[in-house]
Parts: sequence; structure tokens; C-alpha cells
Amino acid sequence: MKLASLRHGRDGRLVVVSRDLKMCVAVPGIAPTLQAALDGWAETAPQLKQVYDLLNNGRADGAHPFDPKDCLSPLPRAYQWADGSAYVTHVELVRKARGAEMPPSFWTDPLIYQGGSDSFIGPTDPILCANEDWGIDFEAEVAVVTDDVPYGTTGADAGKHIKLVMLVNDVSLRNLIPAELAKNFGFFQSKPASAFSPVAVTPDELGGRWRDCKLHLPLHVWLNGETFGEPDAGVDMTFSFAQLIAHAAKTRALAAGSIVGSGTVSNKSGNAGSCCIAERRTLETIELGKPTTPFMTFGDRVRIEMFDAMGHSIFGAIDQHVVKA
Repeated sequence: MKLASLRHGRDGRLVVVSRDLKMCVAVPGIAPTLQAALDGWAETAPQLKQVYDLLNNGRADGAHPFDPKDCLSPLPRAYQWADGSAYVTHVELVRKARGAEMPPSFWTDPLIYQGGSDSFIGPTDPILCANEDWGIDFEAEVAVVTDDVPYGTTGADAGKHIKLVMLVNDVSLRNLIPAELAKNFGFFQSKPASAFSPVAVTPDELGGRWRDCKLHLPLHVWLNGETFGEPDAGVDMTFSFAQLIAHAAKTRALAAGSIVGSGTVSNKSGNAGSCCIAERRTLETIELGKPTTPFMTFGDRVRIEMFDAMGHSIFGAIDQHVVKA
């Protein structure tokens, strides 16, 4: 099934969305918000599925047209936002761009940072930035949402805790990253609010494209209307979502509604393009001796979307402009 949060207060109003993303219906009698649904997922999921089936058959009471512009991120704020770097070849390239060596352990031990989750931006909301010189970049990723994950959950058991899948634009301010990481205390100013796709979907909705806790479909990115990249999210993903969740749960439990990101989707060959500007600039430096693609400036537009085998949008599009704060 497909779920979204329409604009309503801080946490949105939960709606069930039709498979074709054309219609939706609010379900206050089941759960007023997506977080409330996740808190009681064992009870709410079957009820939401009944509404989803009725909606797809044109028999849901109160159904009305669905418009992504009316959406907040599926979880407008979350108890946990842990973003990984599951595509290790991407990590290797970006670290090379800033002159940092990559420890061999990165190939065997997942890299995760804890991002700000108190307020996400909507899928069509602007990316606000005070200064173009900060190196404004997008990062197109896949993310999952969990139910309650017990302390010490293993990779073998972690997959069953994945309840929803969605897309994310993990905005990065590249020129602030080196100085911040040099303090050996992680990201903060260089990682402003992220945006998620209008719709989150249950893994079963993805069919055979969801296997081994990876999503095997191209992730399409356009910058100012031109194709920027379309790498396959299931290719070259060194660590699955199950492995990322197990890594996060090694020393803590994860609350229902925790979001775990894949990191920037990247294919080793590079033939399918990139999902962030930093990677393209690194490839240009390797080939040409210097980067030629600039980071985003005010007015630039990024669009991130994924399609099924029939060419239908699965999650709706993240479609954002950069605006001076």
C-alpha cells in the first residue's frame, strides 16, 4: 500500500494513496498521523490495507484527488534519522575529492551518521540556503522506515522490521563539510533538513524489485530539467538495509518510525550518471584534472523519482528549487 501525509499541523494528516497516485483518502478512524500508524502497526496495517484495496477499486468513501504539492514528507519529523553510506564506491570517490584516505574497514563495517530529524521539508518545498558559496548539493537516496527494532537485532532479523520504503534528498553543503569533519565530531551545519518523497510504500508493493532488503530499480535525477543520473539502487549496494539497521541497533533499540537511509545511490561503472554533484565533480577531476560542474545556485531545480516496469511513478517526485534563505 501507499501512504502520505497531507499538510496539517506539525505531523500532517495521514492519507492512503491509490497505486496510480491519483486519489487519496484520510483515515482518522485508523490513525491520524503516519507516526501513530507505525506505533501500532500490527493493528493499523491490516485496516489501512483494506482502505487501500477499496481505494484502488474506486469504492473508498471520502476519496479525493491526490496532489504531491499538498504533501509534507511522509514523516514530517521522526524519532530517528540515520543515514548510511551503503554505496562504498561513492564514499571512496567523494573522500578522494577532498583528499581524504578511505580506511579499508569501510568495506566491511557500515558507515552511518545521525542526522537532524526534528523537521524535514516537504517533497516540493524549497531548499533554503543563506549562501551559495556553501556548495549546495543534492543526494538522491532510498530510505526505509522501521517499526520497533529491539536492541541487538541481527542482520538476519532486521529485514522484518522494514515497514515502508521511500526516496530522500539528503541535502549537503559540500564546502562546509571538510572543516566540520576536521573537528572529528561529525556533520551538523553541513547537513540541513532533508526532503522525502510524497509517498511511502510497503515493500510488498515493490514486488520482485524488493529483494535481499535492496530496491532493484534505477533512481532518476534531473537537474534543471536535464538528466543527471539514473543508477540502479540495487547494484553496487555494499550493505543492505538489513545490515544498516543491524549496525544501528548494535548498541540501542530503534523506535517505531525510525528512518534509515542508503546514502547516495551510485554505480561503480559511472555509465548511468550520478545522484549528487560531488560525485560528478570527482569523476570530472579524475578525467579532466578539474571539476567543471558547479554546485547548485539560487533558482536551480532538482527532481528525484523512481518508476516501475510500466513507467509509472512509484513514490511520486521530490521536486525542489533552491531559494535564498
